[in-house]
Amino acid sequence: MNIENKAILITGANRGIGRALLEEALHRGARRVYAGIRGEFQHSDSRVVALKLDVSDSTQIQAAADQIDSLDVLINNAGIAIYDDLSSLEIIEQHMAVNFFGTYNVTYSLLPLLKKSKGAIVNNLSVVALAPLPVVPAYSISKAAALNLTQGLRALLTHEGVSVHAVLLGPVDTDMNRGFDIPKASTESVAVNIFGALERNEDDIFPDPVSSSIADGWRSGVAKALESQFSGFVPAAAAA
Repeated sequence: MNIENKAILITGANRGIGRALLEEALHRGARRVYAGIRGEFQHSDSRVVALKLDVSDSTQIQAAADQIDSLDVLINNAGIAIYDDLSSLEIIEQHMAVNFFGTYNVTYSLLPLLKKSKGAIVNNLSVVALAPLPVVPAYSISKAAALNLTQGLRALLTHEGVSVHAVLLGPVDTDMNRGFDIPKASTESVAVNIFGALERNEDDIFPDPVSSSIADGWRSGVAKALESQFSGFVPAAAAA
């Protein structure tokens, strides 16, 4: 997947990792970058098209999809993280609405275009999808669900020519991580590494120092082995 001359949609593109991904896509020569945003947004580059896109709003998702005539890469980046202790079902539902169902609904709204282009889906997740962080357990649950979704889509879409990639992010210097007094990777470095891994066609992307420290263990571990084994059921199920 060479980014040059490609059309890309990035949700949550107005700040943080999303904004860094937008700038890196332009730097790599993207033909069009659709910026999914919720508030005001302006950009001087004519290749950028702002789309009003709250990923928890089905009407906005469909309206955004209707404005896109071709798409090569979808980056599901929009997300929320709220400190909690699992005592509030409402907070769990908020996380699932954005981090899981938002990713699902945006993906399926744009899947026909991605099948046509033999494109790529990139889901920005977190290492907490692998083990929950107790101060944000609802967020961790939603990211674990989104990882499972990503793996399922990967198995189901591979024969359609659409690649599906999971980004397992560690701590990055964003507003979301402002409360954590720990070393954090810059959004710019993460964006460079995400696109680099995408161009190398890596299934699972570990774009920062913390996440990359567990990359080899994940790739050689039992969970990845099971994913590969279970994906073999897809052709048999389709044939049946």
